[in-house]
Amino acid sequence: MKIELSPVERKALKAAAHGLNAVVLIGAEGLTPAVLREIDRSLKAHELIKIRASTDERADRESWLEEICNRLNAAPVQHIGKMLIVWRENPDKKPPAPPPKRKGPRLTKAQEQEKAIRRRGSRA
Repeated sequence: MKIELSPVERKALKAAAHGLNAVVLIGAEGLTPAVLREIDRSLKAHELIKIRASTDERADRESWLEEICNRLNAAPVQHIGKMLIVWRENPDKKPPAPPPKRKGPRLTKAQEQEKAIRRRGSRA
């Protein structure tokens, strides 16, 4: 069963996948059981992966992407050129920590001095 993503989810996953390298290569043999096992292992470890296909036939790549998603209960994120991007949530994986709070804008030297004077004045 293939997972369906909303356009917003797909856009966020495409952005997250941009800096990733391909972790699985589908070679001349095509989509073998060994390749499917490796994709399954990679999805468990990373959730979002890139797969490089070696064939020039677009129809083959599209059918592989469809088969991967159906067999492994994953979502197709993108198919661009010979690169397939696939996502599947790992329920055992901890959610990422929230981003650190942003610091305020940097102060000028004069503002820092004024702040220090105010602090000294409030302590007296």
